Amino acid sequence: MQYDFNSIEKKWQEYWAKNQTFKASNDSEKEKFYVLDMFPYPSGAGLHVGHPLGYIASDIYARYKRHKGFNVLHPMGYDSFGLPAEQYAIQTGQHPADTTRVNIEGGVDKEGKKIEGYRNQLDRMGFSFDWSREVRTSNPDYYKWTQWVFIQLFNSWYNTDADKAEDISDLISAFEKNGNADINAVCDEDTPKFSAEDWINFSEAEKEKMLLNYRLAFLSDTWVNWCEGLGTVLANDEVKDGLSERGGFPVEQKLMKQWSLRITAYADRLISGLDTVDWSDSIKEIQKNWIGKSKGASVSFQLENLDEEVEVFTTRPDTIFGVNFMVLAPEYELVNKITTKEQKEKMEEYVNSAKLKSERDRQADQSVSG
Repeated sequence: MQYDFNSIEKKWQEYWAKNQTFKASNDSEKEKFYVLDMFPYPSGAGLHVGHPLGYIASDIYARYKRHKGFNVLHPMGYDSFGLPAEQYAIQTGQHPADTTRVNIEGGVDKEGKKIEGYRNQLDRMGFSFDWSREVRTSNPDYYKWTQWVFIQLFNSWYNTDADKAEDISDLISAFEKNGNADINAVCDEDTPKFSAEDWINFSEAEKEKMLLNYRLAFLSDTWVNWCEGLGTVLANDEVKDGLSERGGFPVEQKLMKQWSLRITAYADRLISGLDTVDWSDSIKEIQKNWIGKSKGASVSFQLENLDEEVEVFTTRPDTIFGVNFMVLAPEYELVNKITTKEQKEKMEEYVNSAKLKSERDRQADQSVSG
């Protein structure tokens, strides 16, 4: 007999949708199980092969756990906010809200071309998603919470004694009473000491600047991948061979003010928390490398014929006597001072070429040469 997949698939997909077969219950007595996929960018006119490549495996696992008696939550959504959606809208000359909606739900573009939409394609593949939990990151009902989280971080500082974040108002009260001499907190290393009297006499601008040394979300000068052609900062994943993945525009390393998070305050808790997660050792090792906590010592090297020092962090201070060279970043402030006239032109050429490389590209070069 011939397998009539068109009618069979359509029949059961309609049944699943009508009966909400894959909807996770909040009141179920079954053991809970959560299967989460990476959300696709709805920035093109449909799915590409990379989407089902990942979703098929996780969907098989979700179905397996349902058959084993679990209350499985398997949601789907769209990472629809940001550069990909904006660039697609620019390329097609449409508002990103319109292109994003059509790319997700299907419809007709401005040229009258039919767009099937991500949702229809995902349904036709028969994935067991709970669509009642759909997430669209460009929806104000969603991103208002990301903004809320940022505000919580901005209005918090990390109390090392309590080993947790506390409201910034508590820190201000402490400053008003005793200054910051007795404050044990995660803050900028060059934060100056001040008394209660100093704090009271600070202007509002000076107080805010001082608080930025303590806030969990703070402004700082950071080296970023700047793309003039796109008019934005790019992640390392969006840069390839010194060019933006979208558009092929030149990308350079540039020092800019950016919002940063004091994630290092949570390094110990993040690492210890890995012991409670059912992940493979290889994934845990990747997470530890991402957290990036290292124990070691800072060593200062005196420069010859120059009243300057270079401070280097090492995890192996016991091998310091075997050092015969060190490498400075191209952006390091002393590079121009210590470069000889004979090497100045070559050094400037190298610095300019290095500016076009992302941090990941530089690390790749290091691993090849090392």
